[in-house]
Amino acid sequence: MSSELGGSPAQVSLLFTSYMAVMGLAMVVTGWISSRIGARTTLLIGLSLIALAAVGSSASWALGQIIGFRAGWGLGNALFVATALAAIVATMPGHHSRAITCYEAAVGAGIATGPLLGGILGQISWRAAFLGSASLVALSFVVLAVVLPRTPGASEPTAITAPFRALAHRGLFSVAAVSLLYHLGLFALFSYGPFVLGFSPVRTGFIFSGWGVCLVFASVVAAPRLRVSVGAVPTVAAALVLFATTLTIVAVFTDHRAVVTTCIVVSGLFVGLLNALVTEIGMQVSTVDGATAAASYSFVRFGGGACAPWLAGWLGEVTNPHVPFAAAAGATALGLGALAFGRRSLSELPRRGAPGPRPQDRQAPAEGGSIAPAAGPSTIRG
Repeated sequence: MSSELGGSPAQVSLLFTSYMAVMGLAMVVTGWISSRIGARTTLLIGLSLIALAAVGSSASWALGQIIGFRAGWGLGNALFVATALAAIVATMPGHHSRAITCYEAAVGAGIATGPLLGGILGQISWRAAFLGSASLVALSFVVLAVVLPRTPGASEPTAITAPFRALAHRGLFSVAAVSLLYHLGLFALFSYGPFVLGFSPVRTGFIFSGWGVCLVFASVVAAPRLRVSVGAVPTVAAALVLFATTLTIVAVFTDHRAVVTTCIVVSGLFVGLLNALVTEIGMQVSTVDGATAAASYSFVRFGGGACAPWLAGWLGEVTNPHVPFAAAAGATALGLGALAFGRRSLSELPRRGAPGPRPQDRQAPAEGGSIAPAAGPSTIRG
């Protein structure tokens, strides 16, 4: 796309920025919407918006048009992701951890195969990659319409200000800040890494598929075991250090493709641990329902992290290719400070074993949420 449409790395990175900025902002209203029209309708609307945006992107002839469609894509993804997370948990009351493991496995499978499929289609044309996305999302729409039963709106709809009020909790705010900071590093790596490598779409797809395989292993296999043996908070701290170190190595050896490639793939292990455990901690420490808590930290994570792709491209243009990765490493390392900020609230969490049920999990339905677990331990994906 950069070659055919004449965009610089910073300009092309706006495809990430517009998508994530709108998604982050829209996360605030997902609970407000789903609690009024039901989860099933919200999910179908979200998939419809994604499919339309993908088709529109494939038919565009200017980078600015695609950036606009990507913003619409972010809106649809916000409606789908936040609601799907709560819907999957609600379908398995009393088996919270198992539900999230299923979710992690599904997301991981998509992350592992999506880049490769996108690379293969992108080798034909970047338009084919967008059309492939539209086709997969249309298939998802059909499956969801057939399988998922209709769900009514909540008896007590969620207030639109609920996600903001939830962030007043020190522990949840700390978790949101940690998530934001390591996603700044991740988004910079994802958006600027391909420009540094300069590989073909297919080869780039293989690399990020390798990253996805590592992510699946860490989130589905390693994270639950480390949570039991070491504890969620210490594992998150160690993963932040390791991810920041990996980004630092990329910053130092930016000119060495083999090193950058290896670091991108290996970083999937650390991001997988963070994805699986950061939000689990947030859901345990939070005093609000799961959907509201998810909307709160997602707003901070994606809304704030939206600047990373553009900033990485801009820094690479005005300085040198090493600087974006150094900045990403610094942002990730700051996550340790954010984790320490909430240490008083987080110290009350169980260090080992499965987390116990929160007070609101014993209520059915949960107050103010369109879909919330009725009982069982609270773990959810970051």
